[in-house]
Amino acid sequence: MEGEKMVHIIDLNSSEPAQWINLLQTLSARPEGPPHLRITGIHEKKEVLGQMALRLTEEAEKLDIPFQFIPIVSKLENLDLGNLRVKTGEALAVSSVLQLHALLAMDDEMHKRNSPSGSKNPSSNHFQTVLRMNQNRHTLGEWLEKDLVNVYSSSPDSALSPLSLSASPKMSSFLNALRSLSPKLMVITEQESNHNEFTLMERVTKALNFYAALFDCLESTVSRASLERHKVEKMLFGEEIKNIIACEGTERKERHEKLEKWILRLELAGFGSIPLSYHGRLQANRLLQSYGYDGYKIKEENGCLLICWQDRPLFSVSAWRFKRYD
Repeated sequence: MEGEKMVHIIDLNSSEPAQWINLLQTLSARPEGPPHLRITGIHEKKEVLGQMALRLTEEAEKLDIPFQFIPIVSKLENLDLGNLRVKTGEALAVSSVLQLHALLAMDDEMHKRNSPSGSKNPSSNHFQTVLRMNQNRHTLGEWLEKDLVNVYSSSPDSALSPLSLSASPKMSSFLNALRSLSPKLMVITEQESNHNEFTLMERVTKALNFYAALFDCLESTVSRASLERHKVEKMLFGEEIKNIIACEGTERKERHEKLEKWILRLELAGFGSIPLSYHGRLQANRLLQSYGYDGYKIKEENGCLLICWQDRPLFSVSAWRFKRYD
């Protein structure tokens, strides 16, 4: 965005002002002066967007930066990107932090509607099955083993888990709509784990490994007495784990996939990868070191960054731009 006079950012989950406050401070220090900045914030709760608008407007006024915040109350799956007010001459950027994977749930619903047996399956929810285990006197281990044995006779609404890249119409249409906006930059952050697996056993095993690392990270860096830690453990991690192992169909939103799949998916949609610069990697490492914890690490993979705890990748960060077709 260097040298741009008008910058427009689309934030697909506008709930955290910290990164945009940092951006405002960076823009205010530009030798040529700050650009006119517009942020379109998307969130399903109006009050969250109201707080974002208030906080960012205050910061922009303090730094004397021309600024506009445009709130859009919507769930991501219901968002019509064609209605976003993108102006000619704006340098457009898109930020998606832990959001895109939820769109994969919509493809299960589409497949279920198109399947002749889609409405006849009485056991689409694994959690209900687990609750019935006591009545049937099966242990969890026995049930998981049965789940693995019956992998090829799973319910239609699970049959696309993990979804092939070509069988994800909702994701494809959303990415194509993003590409049609011609963003100069798009930054995608996603969980670095495969929780969109075919069987419950696979999801339980991989969720156990992934969240064990996250909980170990909290244990090593945040006091057990911290109220914020309790909120993160219960309201964030706990709800994600429950969703991964206890829900199916459109209710199972936490369909995390690894970087390799996101790279292929985004390339198929017409985006080209932008390798993160040495300066960007250096800043990321300095930021982690500033917290004073030795366990955090940054790794580079295919021009993208992996945020790790010890040697376990937890999150991927990748940068993209739209490619013009010849």
